[in-house]
Amino acid sequence: MLVVKVGGGDAIDWGAICADLAQRWKREPVVVIHGASKELDRLSSRLGHPPVHVRSASGIQSRYTDDATMDIFTMVYAGSANVAVVQRLRNSGVDAVGLTGLDGGVLRGREKGVLRTRDDSGRERVLRGDRTGVVTEVNSGLLRLLLEGQYMPVLCPPAISEQGRPMNVDGDRAAASVACALGADTLVLLSDVPGLLMDPGDPDSLVPDVRRHEIGRAMEIARGRMRLKVLAAREALQGGVQRVVLGDGRVADPVAKACGGQGTVFRRRGVARARE
Repeated sequence: MLVVKVGGGDAIDWGAICADLAQRWKREPVVVIHGASKELDRLSSRLGHPPVHVRSASGIQSRYTDDATMDIFTMVYAGSANVAVVQRLRNSGVDAVGLTGLDGGVLRGREKGVLRTRDDSGRERVLRGDRTGVVTEVNSGLLRLLLEGQYMPVLCPPAISEQGRPMNVDGDRAAASVACALGADTLVLLSDVPGLLMDPGDPDSLVPDVRRHEIGRAMEIARGRMRLKVLAAREALQGGVQRVVLGDGRVADPVAKACGGQGTVFRRRGVARARE
């Protein structure tokens, strides 16, 4: 069982990813989770409601999601982005089925409501009315039903909150929750960088391996949204996933290369690094 999360950056090569997923699908069940952050930023700006990105006291970057942003978020993720991924996969010969976290309650969670942030001067701010949260439950039964029927689930936020309304959740952490719920062996997180870098400006400074007990150090190295990917890797390993690979979604055969160990491989203690 393989779970693949694909980021929402503009440089992502969806053609290469879908072709690679089509080949992988012949060998094992695959669940895909996707983002659409750049598309959301553009549409939000065009609609006169520019995105607000904030940083928590712990250094985690996130999107402040008020009611208006949540409406635009749903338009992009559940609409144009999900449809585009499903179309590409079907054109590659995969019976893909598009889902949001609301469908069948696949992703359920708890809203934060209040977002505590810290600006560049170190001052703390409190933003109320935030529609972001964390996944607390995955309807793995629905995903398994689709997989058993030879369909590839293509999943994206929003999730459904305890109040029964759409909720923004981080895609990487949601993918970790899905991988844990399905008992996946490997979680692949593809983005527009080669993996975890010691120096974000130097692609040759890749950190190739991180064991579970070294994740604290990895969090210190990570910058920006990479910290969320490291956090997702930690949660996946804690939930029983054997490997998490931060791979490059801009290269040829990105899924195969990530599964072969190209990128940053997070692994449980004593698990050998797999090669293909």
